[in-house]
Amino acid sequence: MIAALTETGDLAAAGTVGAAALAQCRDAGDLLNLPYMLAVMADLDMRAGHFQDAAAHLRDGLQIAVRSGDLWDVAANGLFFCALLCTATGRYAEAATVWAAQDVHARQQGLAATSPGARMREDALRTIRQVLGPARVEAAEQRGAAMSLDTAAEYALLLTAPAPPPAPSTGSAKLSGREQELVRLVAAGRTDAQIAEQLYISVRTVRSHLDRIRDKTGCRRRADLTRLALREGLI
Repeated sequence: MIAALTETGDLAAAGTVGAAALAQCRDAGDLLNLPYMLAVMADLDMRAGHFQDAAAHLRDGLQIAVRSGDLWDVAANGLFFCALLCTATGRYAEAATVWAAQDVHARQQGLAATSPGARMREDALRTIRQVLGPARVEAAEQRGAAMSLDTAAEYALLLTAPAPPPAPSTGSAKLSGREQELVRLVAAGRTDAQIAEQLYISVRTVRSHLDRIRDKTGCRRRADLTRLALREGLI
């Protein structure tokens, strides 16, 4: 019904039906369908030009999907609509990054290339390419394609945050070049063993570096280091 109302342009009625369905999912604790309904509401918000509401719905849905481990929903809905929102709000480089990440992880999750949103995606990418030009698009896409799904989800959460995140008390400025490299690899989803192999050092040395990085930045968990890397532009 929501799709039919949207197609006829009756966004108010579609929003009313969607809000009722969303409330029903919340009341029932339906974590399987809740992220999807939040994505539907975000889509309706964007169509109506309510971008702050769209960001709030998207962020809520992403957080639920990440907590529940629903990687399919993160790739299919969270990243897709985050990229669409960035395009609609003029954050074209960020949009290109998220589109590239979404493309990689959608394939990994078995999503069809000819999805119902494929036309919307192509229209958005056409606009992005016209605004940014080939070189900037390529750089943004390379950044997104290198992101693990966890990193891409964290990036989408930052982009849908209601306000810019507060600057950390200590950030990457105090990190050495080698320490910044380790943070980048952590943010890319590498394990300690994989980092050791790539940098030709021992696992013990990797862990020693990470301990110093945590002391300098206050980032205790790998997810915190990923957020630091995204916020400081290390990846």
